[in-house]
Amino acid sequence: MEKKDEIIEVYNEDDIAVTSVKVGGLIHIIRGKQVILDSDLAMLYQVDTGALNRAVKRNKKRFPDDFCFQLTEEELLRCQNGISKKDASEGRGGRRYMPYAFTEQGISMLSAILRSDVAINVSIGIMRAFVEMRKFLATNSLILNRIDDLEVKQLQYQKSTDERFDKVFQYIEDHAESEQKVFFDGQIYDAFSLITSIIQKAQKEIILIDGYVDIDTLNILAKKNAGVDVKIYTYASARLTNTDIANFNSQYPNLTVKKTQVFHDRFIILDGKAAYHVGASLKDAGRKCFGISLLGDPGLVTDLLNRLSTV
Repeated sequence: MEKKDEIIEVYNEDDIAVTSVKVGGLIHIIRGKQVILDSDLAMLYQVDTGALNRAVKRNKKRFPDDFCFQLTEEELLRCQNGISKKDASEGRGGRRYMPYAFTEQGISMLSAILRSDVAINVSIGIMRAFVEMRKFLATNSLILNRIDDLEVKQLQYQKSTDERFDKVFQYIEDHAESEQKVFFDGQIYDAFSLITSIIQKAQKEIILIDGYVDIDTLNILAKKNAGVDVKIYTYASARLTNTDIANFNSQYPNLTVKKTQVFHDRFIILDGKAAYHVGASLKDAGRKCFGISLLGDPGLVTDLLNRLSTV
């Protein structure tokens, strides 16, 4: 898979482009979130780091902890390349506080409070880079887990150097994406991450065939893209109430649930085109050994849809 990276032009005070920046190289994974440090954002927005952070403090209510947070010393060491040379030279002896990290939502909010064409255009480029990075990590997570000698887990969550990340991209370009995955008991987070990445591939509709859905299943389906409809086919005995469904629809529409006993296995169907066979109910993913397989025959997807039409 080809690596995509949004490129942003950086201009000087005379509105002349002086360099181009690949935004992907500025993105770090900290506390499980994709973030960009304040100094790199200031460089892209063409403002001083201090001025950027002062604007944030003036609008503190707009930046909760999931939008912006201050790094610890340990976190800073893991992304020590994140502070720009320009920021390090600001003030006497450089900055005197730990840098702040901005998530995707925080960067979107920054463009609103800075209110400049530069901020708006830069933020659009950054949002696109976040999306591409997220797609890349989700699509290739199965392969990334296998590259032990390149310390992929460290690369995925720390991205300490561009050199290591380039090696990962090169490996992925040379190897086909895996269509199967087996999880062993205890791999709850890994199973949740993969199922979430599958759910987020849908652009219009998700069909889940699972006899034992409950509120934990809805928590996974809540990770879907906005505007994607969800249809669940489950047993009459499933622990899912009308209140659960109504609460889900109030925040993540539109969900419909139909009761049926005709299916034994579990399936996830995306946009009526791709289907995955899942060996365990989504609510139990990772608690016991199970497998996930992408159905390679389009005819099988058609057969599943035809059977559902008669339920």
